[in-house]
Amino acid sequence: MTGLVKRAVVGLALAAGLAATAAEACTRGVFLGEDDIVVTLRSMDWMGPIGSNLWVFPRGIARDGAAGADSITWTSTYGSVIVSAFDAATADGMNEAGLVANLLYLSESVYPEEPPAPGSRPMSISAWTQYVLDNFATVDAAVAALEREPFYVVPVTSPDGHAGTVHLAISDAGGDSAVFEYVDGELVIHHGRQFQVMTNSPTYDRQLAIDAYWKEIGGLTMLPGTNRAADRFARTSFYLDVLPKDVDEPTAVASAFSVIRNASVPLGITTPGRPNISSTLWRTVSDHKNRRYYFESTRSPNVFWLDLATLDFAEGAPVKRLTLTDGSIYVANAAAALEATEPFAFLEATPE
Repeated sequence: MTGLVKRAVVGLALAAGLAATAAEACTRGVFLGEDDIVVTLRSMDWMGPIGSNLWVFPRGIARDGAAGADSITWTSTYGSVIVSAFDAATADGMNEAGLVANLLYLSESVYPEEPPAPGSRPMSISAWTQYVLDNFATVDAAVAALEREPFYVVPVTSPDGHAGTVHLAISDAGGDSAVFEYVDGELVIHHGRQFQVMTNSPTYDRQLAIDAYWKEIGGLTMLPGTNRAADRFARTSFYLDVLPKDVDEPTAVASAFSVIRNASVPLGITTPGRPNISSTLWRTVSDHKNRRYYFESTRSPNVFWLDLATLDFAEGAPVKRLTLTDGSIYVANAAAALEATEPFAFLEATPE
């Protein structure tokens, strides 16, 4: 056995072992092109139906963290377009300033058992993504605020019985990124333009180590091809690196879709005893420059989008929903199909 092949076998075993503990699977990446083109891509993989609809939230909505009487409270500064999970949590979205937030599973998450800082207040994990979209225009601003820990996340069990263990990635129109996760009860933040990719297990520092391994031995000669989180990370990272950067915006969006489809899990595939391998249910692609939010269901023949620049985010404007759970199929700009409704309630958490 040559040294390269031996190292490849050892690396594969390491990646498999680290990825095996993951729960539901998702992939997120950021394409950084020329002429200020930034496109965030994401897949949502889950063991069963997740009850996702699209929502439009205006500015000025008064919210609380859905974690008891001491929950953090805020009023939304920015309007946003989001995808819900079970109409009880914000899983993904873009705000009118071009900030994108993607919530992905991380089974190794361990959340604080008590307030980590003076004045820190509890927040249900179901509201974490929305808090960021409501309050910040840039990754820098979000990191500066969240590293002071004005709140701490309280996990919940999802309506279909899965543990609420997740981490959060955000990106902005300048191409900056940050990853937030709770490791051994402490908030860990990875902040920088270089943090373009995130999947699931293991924790992000170990994801980066696995990716560095594949960059050393892989590339065009060898890429891991399974549905495991570590393999999806390596493939997404590689393709984002080698894609042409001198492209126009439609090509950048098309390229982003091609990468996230490559990292998707075929519909119907779930592996007993390996919940980290779950079917891709939907994908989003966010064009930060044009404030266009694309959505693709694996059960629909069409990609559709919402142009945030044309939506009414004024304070007092109605909350609107685009219903997907009834099997409706949309194409192109789907804004005309939005319907006014009441906002959903975030899934409640109870601090210990």
